[in-house]
Formats: sequence, structure tokens, C-alpha cells
Amino acid sequence: MRIIAGEFRGRKLLPPEGDVTRPITDRVKQSLFDILTPLLPGARVYDCFAGTGSMGLESLSRGAGHATFFEADRGALLRLRRNIETLGCADHARVIPGDIFRWFASSPNAPSPASKANLIFLDPPYRFLREQPEKLRQLAADFAQFHLAPEGTVIFRHDARDALELSPLQQYDAREYGGMTLEFLHPALSPDDKQ
Repeated sequence: MRIIAGEFRGRKLLPPEGDVTRPITDRVKQSLFDILTPLLPGARVYDCFAGTGSMGLESLSRGAGHATFFEADRGALLRLRRNIETLGCADHARVIPGDIFRWFASSPNAPSPASKANLIFLDPPYRFLREQPEKLRQLAADFAQFHLAPEGTVIFRHDARDALELSPLQQYDAREYGGMTLEFLHPALSPDDKQ
């Protein structure tokens, strides 16, 4: 695993151990970030189910202003913190350990408009779509209501065989790579916004 472009280009990241996380291939990551490039300068990024932090760290390398990483697995957390330390970007990063659903449920107050996320990577274990879809729907609702900037984007990665509507987020693009789908979502417009 490595950073593909930007300030930390070519720097290696500690990879995940075992099958707790599913790292994205360099080819897919390059394609994704080619699309996201205009959104990154100064962006506030949430890397949900971050694993060892590949997506958030790539964002920081390409000009994002801050990344918040959410991860529950202890082994992945150790490697995530080491990767942040190795790249020397701790001043632009925050790690939130533990259950992401519990954290968002206990943090209902909206951050200030300036500190809302511009870009959220939502990369849950694939089993969540089959076993706990209601939790992911609630997470999407929390994003839309409290944590995502009005012009923000959520990148939802999942098995191509699965589908889950994350209302009140609305899909505006989707790309399929092998057996994986990347959905691009933004807050749905209210009737007032459409006029």
C-alpha cells in the first residue's frame, strides 16, 4: 500500500493484517481520486471504517485540510496511528476509536458550518449491508442532517451484488470495478431547494 500522488507521493503505508480490512487497489484508488481532485483542496474529510487510513491519508496528500479517521479494530488502529506518524500529518488528523455508530448517535449536535465534512468515505465491512442495513441508513441520516456540508459528497463502497438506499442521501454517480461498486452521494435537495 502506498500514497499515489501529492505531497506524500510514493510513501509506503503499513498494510492491514489479515482480512479485517479490504484495501482498495492502486488502480481503483487512482481512478477515484482523479474524479475527486476538484473537491480536495482544503477539504475536511471523514474516513469511516478507515482501516489503516489509505483514503484519508491520500486525501491529505492531495491537499485536504483535515481528516478524521473512524476505526474500531485495535490492530488496524495501531497501524493507522503509525501511518499518520510516519507521514508527519498528525496536526491535520484526528483518530476516533471504537464503535462508529455509537459515536455518531452520541454526537447529535451539528458542528459549525465551517467544520462540516466536505468528503466522507463510507467503506463498511460488506456484511453490514446484509446484517445491519438499518445502522448504515441511520449513519447516512446523521451525515446528511448534522455532519456533511451542503455541497459535500459521500463515497459509499460496497459489494457490487448489494444495494442499499441511503436516504436522505441521493446517488449522482456510480462506478463499478470488478466486484466492487463506488457510489457518489450528496444530500438530497428539499422541495424548496429545487425551485
